[in-house]
Amino acid sequence: MKIIIALLFAVSIAAAQTPEVPHKIQFAGMTLTIRDDARREIQKDVNALTQSPRHHMMKVERARTYFPIIERVLEEERVPDDFKYLVLQESALIADAVSVSNAVGFWQFKDFTALEMGLRVDKEVDERLNIVSSTRAAARYIKKNNFYFNNWIYALQAYQMGAGGVMKSVDKHESGTKNMEITSNTYWYVKKFLAHKIAFEASVSLAGLIKVVPYENKSQRMLTDLAREISVNEEELVQYNKWAKKGSIPGDRTYTVMIPMKGDGKEIILPATSGSAIASTGTPSAAPGKGSSTLATKARMKINGISAMKADVGESAAQFAVRAGVHVNDFLKWNDLSSSDRLDEKSYYLLGKKRTRGAEAYHKVLADDNLWKISQRYGVQIRKLKRFNRITSDRDLKPGTNVWLSSMKPRDADRQKTSAEIILVDNSKSFSWTVDPDQAIADGSTPPKALEFSSAGETSEKVSVVTPQVEQPVIEEVQAPAVEVVKEENPLVETPIVITTPPDSVGTIKVIPPPGPAKTITKDQTVQQGETLYAIAKDYGIGVMDLVNWNSLNIQEGIKPGQVLKTFDPSEGVAPVLVQHEIVTEVEHIVKSTDTLYSVARKYSVTIKDLMAWNNKKDFNLSVGEKLKVRTK
Repeated sequence: MKIIIALLFAVSIAAAQTPEVPHKIQFAGMTLTIRDDARREIQKDVNALTQSPRHHMMKVERARTYFPIIERVLEEERVPDDFKYLVLQESALIADAVSVSNAVGFWQFKDFTALEMGLRVDKEVDERLNIVSSTRAAARYIKKNNFYFNNWIYALQAYQMGAGGVMKSVDKHESGTKNMEITSNTYWYVKKFLAHKIAFEASVSLAGLIKVVPYENKSQRMLTDLAREISVNEEELVQYNKWAKKGSIPGDRTYTVMIPMKGDGKEIILPATSGSAIASTGTPSAAPGKGSSTLATKARMKINGISAMKADVGESAAQFAVRAGVHVNDFLKWNDLSSSDRLDEKSYYLLGKKRTRGAEAYHKVLADDNLWKISQRYGVQIRKLKRFNRITSDRDLKPGTNVWLSSMKPRDADRQKTSAEIILVDNSKSFSWTVDPDQAIADGSTPPKALEFSSAGETSEKVSVVTPQVEQPVIEEVQAPAVEVVKEENPLVETPIVITTPPDSVGTIKVIPPPGPAKTITKDQTVQQGETLYAIAKDYGIGVMDLVNWNSLNIQEGIKPGQVLKTFDPSEGVAPVLVQHEIVTEVEHIVKSTDTLYSVARKYSVTIKDLMAWNNKKDFNLSVGEKLKVRTK
């Protein structure tokens, strides 16, 4: 009697979990009305798919593992997200599934169709078994079909019977329609697809027990070597990468390798049979028999608005990338690293692209500083640091001088004198903007006109309180013939500079020219690592094709580091040019009710620090109608 009750109870639970086919359903932006005769057919399929909780949950777990990747590929290919349920219908997400008609893989491609869609199928590689490659091919095949019909239902039907078969039965007036009826006459493949969508839709949104992370491999290597490099179990890596039929990843192009992890990717403990317990962070946890605790997840922080994370002891770039959940190639690019570089456990590494400007204005160079360290610390591109500071390598960095992080450094910046002694900021890690500058000067001198702040790092830094001294003008040496122009005559420039007044500014525009005469010199540009023709042309205000013609370049070959380029027309020589490199204008901005210091600074492309210094502000408060002085270049 107890056994019968238990069986009845289990059946009632299974029945309660079986979804009911609705009268209307959304699919790929279309509203489908399901008639009663079709509802009964679809409901039978839904019942069959859910009648065995064990088998149903096996498919659900596979979907939870693979759907995040499939969804991303479908989005990139601009195919509706609903098509992800088609892979469940085709293969139940079994990588090496084979049909009676010899269709293979996740999306059940026959070999000739796979080759047509750009997949590699041979004795070494079968990309039909690669979830990323096969999904991209399936998405493009579906898009191709939809091009004929402009109807996602017909594109779905064509996946099974081909576009030619659908064309014989398609009613032209349904092209582009947003509403369709599903009846007993609807093609069986479409109804079976809707059954899969209904059966699994409510249960696949949670995170899976196994998570797979895509890793783009661009060189030839064995899966066994990769497993050791990223510290994952070799058997599991092979299991999720059956497309590499001989365990070898070819080097002819980029292949996406799936890295398995358990849970949310923060921790993975492999079976004892694997010989070790590995954290998904790439850090070995306690060895078998010595406990199962793993190292704590390293704290994250923001650098210039970019997420950053500390490396573990002895961690490789590939291991770090897996732990962070990013592609290793992206990680190396973001941090200006090569695959052979070892990570420093004391350093933070960025999880996004570096910015073109820093959140801080300056950094005081320390004895062991280099451009890479400064770039990492402030999240600013190395090439921008070089440009802002007119330097080419680490040899140009001098301890005690300032590296400018967000704007061009004046040529005489390191030679300027200060009117106040260097004082210490309090030991907190962030600078308090409400501090009274008058209280900060120990000798009680007059508040300075400008404050030059060094960065706030993990240790207390020094802040120089600077009163700029206008001394003997510095001669600007330039070679580019392009000149900015201004309305009023200026003996230092040949043609006038056109200054436009922002709509929210009032008053007389003050033009502050740089003192001293200009001077012409001839200077060739040496190409730096990572520089492009476009970037060099933009820096000199000349056209890309001018660079190409003046230097007899081959665009197909590009340019290489160390190559010397002429940035002027050699046939015309170098005519004397009088240049005012940076014309500073001062305007007044009228504060509106919606204004903040941040919004004003962003509007004029200046920093909040500069705004506060120019207007002698001691806090962030603004009043409606207040006039702010803004200097622009």
